[in-house]
Amino acid sequence: MYAKRPTGKRARRAGWNRFLFLRGATPEPGGTKITPYAWVAPCDQRYGATVAIQNSGPTLVEGARATQSTIFLKILMAASGAVFIGFVLLHMYGNLKAFSGHDAYNNYAEHLRELGTPMLPHSGALWIIRAVLILSLVVHVYCAATLWKRAKRARTIRYQVKKHTGAIFASRMMRWGGVTLLLFIIWHLLNFTIGKVNVTGGATNDPYNLVVDSFNTWWLTLIYLVAMAMLGAHLHHGIWSATQTLGLTNSDRTRRLAKNSAFTLAVVISGGFSLVPIFVLAGVIQK
Repeated sequence: MYAKRPTGKRARRAGWNRFLFLRGATPEPGGTKITPYAWVAPCDQRYGATVAIQNSGPTLVEGARATQSTIFLKILMAASGAVFIGFVLLHMYGNLKAFSGHDAYNNYAEHLRELGTPMLPHSGALWIIRAVLILSLVVHVYCAATLWKRAKRARTIRYQVKKHTGAIFASRMMRWGGVTLLLFIIWHLLNFTIGKVNVTGGATNDPYNLVVDSFNTWWLTLIYLVAMAMLGAHLHHGIWSATQTLGLTNSDRTRRLAKNSAFTLAVVISGGFSLVPIFVLAGVIQK
């Protein structure tokens, strides 16, 4: 089987510079001969390139498991991230109930505990959701840590001069933004769910009043807004990376759509979560 090799800019656009022939690939006039032991990465069909993948040869690493591959870990990250996107959208909707007043917000909070009854016990559905979220968080953090370790091992000698070649702020903050969000999640659970800490010393058995008391404290609101900025940046780059991992950006149109969708979702979610603390601190939402 032969694949006609483009040259110059066409070669770079088609991705030929990224091709890796492991062994057995022999150059032929006018093209490249692919033997049973050669693997060819997918390339752009617009330039007449032919994809040839032969499965009869040995694998890249003897005894390797698919579940340990980098691409599998990235798919797991994308899937667990999608779970969190769905959750934060619903959570944001619930938070915005604070604009409807004390009773509407508390009724929503109680509805979550009664979800699924009588088939499920009181708060049963809520604990199922929490279990799914905890599992997704563990998977997401494990995959991120594993990929970071692999990237670190791949380059044992640090760059003498490190340049950010066109990388946006969201991509450069991805790792530390994730750590910041993990710490914020722990505090958020202690503040509103597990420990129910009221920094003003007030009661904690009323969800609406706990929210108002918390965000009436300027430094707590500031921490929350910084976390929402990190969330927006994380979502922006994370959604874009996930669409690339899942192969949804194979054309200019789909790439633009993925970028615009990632930016829109990031702004909507981080902005939606920021509204309640800002309006509480401004005195619009009050007891």
